[in-house]
Amino acid sequence: MDNLYLLYPLLFAVAFLYSSVGHGGASGYLALMALFGVPPLVMKPTALVLNLFVSLTSFIFYFRGNYFNRKLFIPLALASVPMAFIGGSMAIHSDVYRKMLGVFLLIPVARFLFFRDIKVDKTAEPKTIWLVLIGAAIGLLSGMLGIGGGVILSPVLLLLRWTDQKQAAAISALFIFVNSVAGLIGQLTKGIEFSQGMIGLVVVAFCGGLLGSYFGAMRFPQRAIKFLLAVVLAVAAFKLFLPNLK
Repeated sequence: MDNLYLLYPLLFAVAFLYSSVGHGGASGYLALMALFGVPPLVMKPTALVLNLFVSLTSFIFYFRGNYFNRKLFIPLALASVPMAFIGGSMAIHSDVYRKMLGVFLLIPVARFLFFRDIKVDKTAEPKTIWLVLIGAAIGLLSGMLGIGGGVILSPVLLLLRWTDQKQAAAISALFIFVNSVAGLIGQLTKGIEFSQGMIGLVVVAFCGGLLGSYFGAMRFPQRAIKFLLAVVLAVAAFKLFLPNLK
């Protein structure tokens, strides 16, 4: 990739911010790769590999803090993993993929700009059928786009008041990891490509994720960074809709 001197610090910042709220960061990585002109065939597997390292690191920190709710996670994961595999094995035309990704990137933009601090004082007990349906839907979309789905799952858990912030982060982190594994396996069935600088990207993302996970558990203030990331995602979405615009 060209302009690595610019890509690496942006990648570090994305991994730091996403991991601090229990996300793997795939939507951010995809946005950056879209801005740097990376082909979709390379974007999807690269984002999922980066997701694996960052989400697992984030989960370990939140799990050690005793924020993981196994009862909610299991039905979500059981429904999402097979659907993520199916989504990952689907062959999607590059133009269609770019449009789908452009629409999806607007979700984290709204998340970071308008739902930055969703406070839940009292949680409700969800019905298993809703967890299964939500898990299946997010899993399919995750596999198709090359994401882990946490950026969708986390606000859903909070808005429905099924978890608080840190519980949502813990569940989302492991949810992202298992979906990323399933999505990658699904993509392997139809052939995938990785970037030449994969090792460097993984190292940078891992370092950003490690620090973000640590500071996230300590409620590190991130409002300015979230605003900047929302701008990056919005620009990337705009470029995906209008790829010929310079």
